[in-house]
Amino acid sequence: MAVREIGIIVNGATGRIASTQHLANALAPLRAQGGLVDGGDRIVPRLLLVGRNAERLAALAQQVGAEAWSTDLDEALAAPGFEVFFDAAATRQRVAALTKAIAAGKHIYTEKPVAPTVAEGLSLLQAAQARGLKHGAVEDKLFLPGLQKLAALAAQGFFGRVTGFRLEFGWWVFDGTERASQRSSWNYQRSGGGGLTLDMYPHWRYVIEGILGPIRRVVCAAATAIPERIDAQGKPYRVDVDDSGLTLAELASGAVGAILCSWATRVRRDDLLTLQVDGTGGSALAGLHRCWLQSAADTPTIRHFNPAADIGADYRADWQEAPGAGAYTNPYRVGWERFLRHVIGGAPMPSDLSAGIRDVALSEACARSTAEGRWVALDAIAG
Repeated sequence: MAVREIGIIVNGATGRIASTQHLANALAPLRAQGGLVDGGDRIVPRLLLVGRNAERLAALAQQVGAEAWSTDLDEALAAPGFEVFFDAAATRQRVAALTKAIAAGKHIYTEKPVAPTVAEGLSLLQAAQARGLKHGAVEDKLFLPGLQKLAALAAQGFFGRVTGFRLEFGWWVFDGTERASQRSSWNYQRSGGGGLTLDMYPHWRYVIEGILGPIRRVVCAAATAIPERIDAQGKPYRVDVDDSGLTLAELASGAVGAILCSWATRVRRDDLLTLQVDGTGGSALAGLHRCWLQSAADTPTIRHFNPAADIGADYRADWQEAPGAGAYTNPYRVGWERFLRHVIGGAPMPSDLSAGIRDVALSEACARSTAEGRWVALDAIAG
């Protein structure tokens, strides 16, 4: 079997997502296990890490076995033998970094959102297409074990006609007074590319559409629950973006569902992320790893409730856990394997820049709906 090396520049390498997920849980194991088998070839990634802190970069490069590192993006893009550019740096820097990479002739793979606006995303797509470059966007959450089980039920027709869905996500992010915040201050500032709608709704687009089909239109109310926070240096700052949102989404099928998303809520549900789908044939609720279902035949008959006393019903008793399909591959590694096969052999890449732009389109539609107080259609983005 022939061994083919593929050079990958990882921008924003020392950030949490890049270092723990894309490197430690995806690319490093792929290298350690001898590479990715693709037809008669074995594809082995070579890594060039880019970031701002030389000391942290050197330590990370040693940890993941990277060939090189640099604090100079232009120097990295000029390095020979690295044909892929991956961006996981701050959102506000993404368009500039991807534009440079495309100009340097690199195939691009990027974290979300692919751009702050649809217009900027389309500009990147057109530039990549003009150079004949491959491109992809990260769609990790669709490959979580719980959501994979839910998707399998949908594919099998378990739900019958889908009547609705409910996605809930979030937890309490401390404001920095009692405890240090778990999220960096840029997440709460417009100038830093922050905001829950821009940060998280791109994920909900591909999750919902990947399992249930296209979203037709949305109506959204977003708010700032915690208006002032303390940054890592102990300085107070005003939050000028949303940190909570409630959205109703109508699917092309006619089903209507709800998205409840907040960084200012305490968790009392099955998981940090849950997605329940209801249908004429049954219902199922998935978390990050597990999935429970209740068929139409197992649905209890609930005739009334008693406002005077608790009737003691266990509403979880008639649900059963959906079986797994064996071992699951890390969601970030799934994305990398798909993208590398796309670059090397031209395999299909459903989560390309067009898909990433549609993710941003959902964020824009929700923001417009919040501002205008009306339903907003999710404009189609050519795939």
